[in-house]
Amino acid sequence: MNILFVCIENSNRSQMAQAFATMYGKGAVTAYSAGSRPSGKINPRAIAAMKELGYDLTTHDSKSLDDLPDVLFDYAITMGCGDACPLVRAQHRQDWNIPDPRDMDETQFRAVREMIAEKVRQLPGMR
Repeated sequence: MNILFVCIENSNRSQMAQAFATMYGKGAVTAYSAGSRPSGKINPRAIAAMKELGYDLTTHDSKSLDDLPDVLFDYAITMGCGDACPLVRAQHRQDWNIPDPRDMDETQFRAVREMIAEKVRQLPGMR
């Protein structure tokens, strides 16, 4: 299964969602993330938040929608940032309405991380 997570900067929410899908999909899921206006870097706070759970986000890059492979995604999921991703081919589309944690304190940032983790766990194919 191919899943795409999209937010504006591709530096926080979509990156963490991709990480959780990789973790929970256990090889049965190929997860991607991208941004409509990528920042070009992963937020160090997102890196630290995922490191707490044993995942290394330093191996990720902030990417544009233009950088994605030309595949039919099973799911294209936006993070509530108003990105419709009209050029992305997907069988299912969802908008999760997740707040951007960029300017939140550590406790709030972790709460958003856990919100993302729970949403990813609910997707088909997650273990």
